[in-house]
Amino acid sequence: MPSLPEEVSNAWENREGLVILSTVSADQVPNAIYATCVSKFNEDTIVVADNYFSKTLNNILSGSKGSILFITREEKAYQIKGSIEYLKEGVIFEDMKKWNPKEHPGRAAAALKVEEVYTGAERLL
Repeated sequence: MPSLPEEVSNAWENREGLVILSTVSADQVPNAIYATCVSKFNEDTIVVADNYFSKTLNNILSGSKGSILFITREEKAYQIKGSIEYLKEGVIFEDMKKWNPKEHPGRAAAALKVEEVYTGAERLL
């Protein structure tokens, strides 16, 4: 399975602010949300906590792939694309429950599996 290039893994640890999670509906309508409750589970999986998904949830359940866009403190942007698993149990879900703020419901873990990585138009993976 593909994993984050070292440059991107290090950049993730140096990210600034929110990330943007994008999905697409079954009718090919794009949807993007800001996400604050995110974590790198390992080098091939980025997790977004489902605290308040609506359209995003419908898109994931209809089989949408997704992308996560983030920027570093040095203002370098990266985009990670891949398939999304919606997990309500298991090791990734349990890990999410540990870092997701207690005031949020953490209904599930949306686990994006790394398939492609970009910085600008440059494909890194």
